[in-house]
Amino acid sequence: MKKLVFIILVALYVMSCSKSSYTNDYVPVYLNVEQPDNFPEIVYNLDANPVTQAGFELGKKLFYDGKLSANDAIPCAFCHEQAFAFTHHEHTVSHGVNGGIGTRNAQPMQNLAYQSEFMWDGAATHLDFQPIIPLTSEVEMGETLGNVLNKLNADTYYRKQFPKAFEDGEINSENLLKALSQFMVMMVSSNSKYDKYVRNEDGGELTEIELNGLNNFKNKCATCHATDLFTDHSYRNNGLSINPKLNDKGRYNIFENPKDLYKFKVPSLRNVALSLPYMHDGRFSSLEAVLNFYDSGMTDNGNVDELFKREDGTLGITLSTYEKESIIAFLYTLTDNEFLTDERFSEF
Repeated sequence: MKKLVFIILVALYVMSCSKSSYTNDYVPVYLNVEQPDNFPEIVYNLDANPVTQAGFELGKKLFYDGKLSANDAIPCAFCHEQAFAFTHHEHTVSHGVNGGIGTRNAQPMQNLAYQSEFMWDGAATHLDFQPIIPLTSEVEMGETLGNVLNKLNADTYYRKQFPKAFEDGEINSENLLKALSQFMVMMVSSNSKYDKYVRNEDGGELTEIELNGLNNFKNKCATCHATDLFTDHSYRNNGLSINPKLNDKGRYNIFENPKDLYKFKVPSLRNVALSLPYMHDGRFSSLEAVLNFYDSGMTDNGNVDELFKREDGTLGITLSTYEKESIIAFLYTLTDNEFLTDERFSEF
């Protein structure tokens, strides 16, 4: 509940930012946000924040700029590396200013335009407000919106770029957040081997074990990891043992609803082969470990989703050795190398 109140207060602050006067150089060159044939419709309201070339470039600059953190050294990209689907590669949980260590694994950044809730617990209900959480977190970026705006106003690049990106030409929190969103909504990952297979394109020929893995995945995993986004956007308690150092209660922390205890947002599995480690606290270092957990490692923490309860009363998803091998082979077909190396999203 505290997080929810915080976000509401921040939203009010964003909408009430005072205006300043800059020369208006706004001549929008609109960019197209990709809508792959095998994807559901975009959720993000592009009418309220259309992507322009200047806005995208501004958002990219901000994403890689340490000025958004208290020590000017921790940009968004610190925890979100492109080569690893914009995750914090091999870090179990996020790191930040002054050696701060967070409590959750940094999530991939891809296909965000197709989502309406963000963070492991859904604390952000709009993409424009999501960056506020890491930006103001004491253990991540440790800053305030006011201090960030002061630093941007003192920077020649930003004094020139904001008027190019927004009609009002202002360096304020609303435009700061909208610029970041313009960068993020363009980050569409849709050209994996699997995508080419379902769209019947060249390069989409699946091997026998990959095809078997796809079928096994549909039978064993697709209830939660649904559609070609590979998530149903729900919150689930999947029977993880409670980490005593964190005792992270997940979705419960937002609304304090007992039914939400230890529930976390179902992550997309796109580029999952490169986004290790896995789970909200990064406890599993391999896909093999994840599937072994679902087969025989789940525990009754008091609120496990009914979906994971077998007829004999035990918890888990029964998986043979070959089923695990084939599912992993299939998951590797979700790697989108075009996205992972796309220069549009690279710092240099």
